[in-house]
Amino acid sequence: MYSLNDFENKALLDEALAEEVCQLLQSAIATKGKASIAVSGGSTPKGFFKILSNKAIDWKKVTVTLADERWVELSSDAGNTRLVHENLLQNNASSAKFFHLKQGETLCEETLADLNLAANNTLLPLDVVILGMGEDGHTASLFPCSDQIAEGLDESNKSALMMVQPKTAPNQRITFSFAALKQSKHVFLHICGDSKKQVLDKALSSKDIFEMPIRAFLHNDEIDTQVYWAN
Repeated sequence: MYSLNDFENKALLDEALAEEVCQLLQSAIATKGKASIAVSGGSTPKGFFKILSNKAIDWKKVTVTLADERWVELSSDAGNTRLVHENLLQNNASSAKFFHLKQGETLCEETLADLNLAANNTLLPLDVVILGMGEDGHTASLFPCSDQIAEGLDESNKSALMMVQPKTAPNQRITFSFAALKQSKHVFLHICGDSKKQVLDKALSSKDIFEMPIRAFLHNDEIDTQVYWAN
């Protein structure tokens, strides 16, 4: 299910989300000696990233990864790896580890197998997941238009990471599956603006997850999705 946390402005949201995530990462480190977090890209999380990067966390025990990534050059503005390095893996967070989703030139079965093995051994279950949401209701790279959406939303999917080729957006993608993301006890949906609030309202009005994949997180009784929204 979900809880809506709304804020008067983006600055207050970023501060609150950064503090909450800080506490969760510190708790994971205290409990098991390490922590992992998957974040999303785009312009929305930049302020949150910068605040979180200054938090006094034992960052060398934290592994950061992306919920999904476009299969483009790591230096490309089209991907999110550069965004995370320039905005999150700075200041105190510069000592964190980063788990690259884009490794190698070709997203083939062998590459996916290696990445899945590494993710299962070092990351999962993720301690914290920060999701975004597209205008079509996609989250991570779980696109309703893709031929891979049934596999992506299958709760019995054994693959933590999978290839997705959206039909309404550019670039081949690598994404964590819903089955992998839902393992996290702390799932957040970070959105801003009236248009995203309208998409959220539509997502809450029905339970058809194949029409809007974000519904898989909002309506699942096993997932406590914390929605953080500001105008």
